[in-house]
Amino acid sequence: MKRMLTLFFLVAVGLCSVTVKAHEIRPAYLQIEQQSETTYNVLWKVPTSGDLVLKIYPEFEDGFQLQESGLSKPVSGAMIHQYSLNGNRSLQGSRIKIQNLKKTMVDVLVTIKYLNGEKTTLMLKPDKPETLLSGKTSKWQVVQSYTVLGVEHIWFGIDHLLFVLALIIITTGFKKIVKTITAFTLAHSITLSLAVLGYANLPGPPVEAVIALSIVFLASEMIKLHQGKPSLTAQKPWLVAFSFGLLHGFGFAGALTDVGLPQSEIPLALAFFNIGVELGQIVFVIAVSAVLSLLAFKKDWPVVAKKVPAYAIGSIAAFWTIERVVGFFYN
Repeated sequence: MKRMLTLFFLVAVGLCSVTVKAHEIRPAYLQIEQQSETTYNVLWKVPTSGDLVLKIYPEFEDGFQLQESGLSKPVSGAMIHQYSLNGNRSLQGSRIKIQNLKKTMVDVLVTIKYLNGEKTTLMLKPDKPETLLSGKTSKWQVVQSYTVLGVEHIWFGIDHLLFVLALIIITTGFKKIVKTITAFTLAHSITLSLAVLGYANLPGPPVEAVIALSIVFLASEMIKLHQGKPSLTAQKPWLVAFSFGLLHGFGFAGALTDVGLPQSEIPLALAFFNIGVELGQIVFVIAVSAVLSLLAFKKDWPVVAKKVPAYAIGSIAAFWTIERVVGFFYN
């Protein structure tokens, strides 16, 4: 029993650590809008972790001067800075760099709107913190940037992954798992699209709190299953997946709204952010299914060991629920 409690504690601590890292890698956002031949308005949105603001900064070539043009202001999970950028030439053809990006796990989405209507969207990453600004963004660049964003969001959005993990553990049979994951995908795609296109909206903090609560619910369903009690999720997992998937879609939309969409390519960017989420989700489902299949070879798992995932997932989700509800009063 002591060993099992220790294992439970280690699993919980490990997953909590992953959570903290997930919050650290929320993308930063750099928006640049040309105002005249040589002047630009710059919005710089940097992710925060509690009161800590990442010390990363945009840096332009010699000949460009960046000056603060307004007070910095905190928003949910980020700090927004505003600047004016003055140069002796156009930004097109110059290089841009994010200082200290190599020391982080953060990606930076950069959008630039020029006076002639051309728009550039690109992604800077820790292993590639600078680039040459060539001009108008190709559709292929939008596809690449937003597919990567979608994959990263599902992989580092540990709450969404825990929800999917709990669903897979409860659901038995390959066809049933496919049906359940498809229902979850369909549901969150609907609300993600409606929210991003402005047809539906829910405030972010309550949505995040209820998403955490949805994982607590699945953890309780896992315990019911171990106790031999009837469980709605075990009987109709697709229904639970679809219902809560609608809610998770609003969570995905909040993340996408944080980084923004290229106005001239909204449908394309939205479609490939969604595709990125699905690709990341498929890889996760395959990996979890493979691990569970391997574990199934051992038939004589102690009863206590079988309950560890349910209690670990439930404890973490309960912590998130309380943390996010408390956050209502401090954000």
